[in-house]
Amino acid sequence: MLYRLFIRPLLFLFDPESVHYFVVSLLKLAYKVPGIGRMIGLYYSVNDKELERTVFGLKFKNPVGLAAGFDKNAEIYNELSGFGFSFIEIGTITPLSQPGNDRPRSFRLPIDQALINRMGINNDGADAIAAKLRKKSPNGIIGGNISKNTLTLNINAIDDYKYCFEVLYQVVDYFVLNVSCPNVGDIKELQDADNLLATLTLLKEMSEQKPVKKPILLKISPDLNNSQLDQLIDMAFKTGIDGFVATNTTIKREGLETDKVRIEEIGKGGLSGKPLRERSTEIIRYLVQKSGGKIPVIGAGGIIDADDAIEKLNAGASLVQVYTGFVYTGPSIVSKINKAIVNKLRN
Repeated sequence: MLYRLFIRPLLFLFDPESVHYFVVSLLKLAYKVPGIGRMIGLYYSVNDKELERTVFGLKFKNPVGLAAGFDKNAEIYNELSGFGFSFIEIGTITPLSQPGNDRPRSFRLPIDQALINRMGINNDGADAIAAKLRKKSPNGIIGGNISKNTLTLNINAIDDYKYCFEVLYQVVDYFVLNVSCPNVGDIKELQDADNLLATLTLLKEMSEQKPVKKPILLKISPDLNNSQLDQLIDMAFKTGIDGFVATNTTIKREGLETDKVRIEEIGKGGLSGKPLRERSTEIIRYLVQKSGGKIPVIGAGGIIDADDAIEKLNAGASLVQVYTGFVYTGPSIVSKINKAIVNKLRN
């Protein structure tokens, strides 16, 4: 209530990217004050054995995680864990650092409880991010969301994924291949069968050769049709990858209440938030049913409240991730989802 009535209106007076950097700095500062971290954990964490689950070989203390994009550079993963997340996905990470697209590149659609971004995978690069993760032991499970550099040609993209995979292998618990970001020119072509099959096969072979095998997941676009989803399911079985993240942001703009002139002013970018909820859930249900429930799915897209998360889990998702909901609902969204799950299980 405090966040919705007072904090959010104040933050929304400023552009989204500036607010994001402010929040990151504020959390870093706050956690230096003795006792603050413990107080946050006591207030927001829901500790209940019924929330625990094991998915692709990893034990999660609850099913709620933070999606990639919030802690791109592994700056505040432990601070964020204090709000009750059982896993934090870092990135998207590329081999070399890159600045991303020109600002402004992040926009709010408050009426629709949505965001549009065209960040362009800005990040510090794999080596710098791995160094941060080595410096500070994570309090929870860490995922590494990886992609190619914008200037890397698709024909050489496999080398970028291989580099990130090798550099980050010892410091993350699972990997997510981002081949569906709508904000980087030709990256969507990497979802094509030949490119993707070669990349997934190589990374799976690399993982099999390691003393400890790390799960490999594929993040997919909500704009794929059923035929394309069938291809990805077949590919998952062929390569033996461990799961999907469904879904990324969408390039579509259907059903928005925000004025069309404003939408045109914003221009290109990936849409996230409430408008994506239904399509994301449809894809989760399709993936689970078509795979016979044999391929775990992390549900992401349009989770603004606890009911949205329950909908994803009912559709077959093993875990859920939030991002835009964290912006609109505030940090209480994690505890609200976990409490709703516990109530559902007990009733």
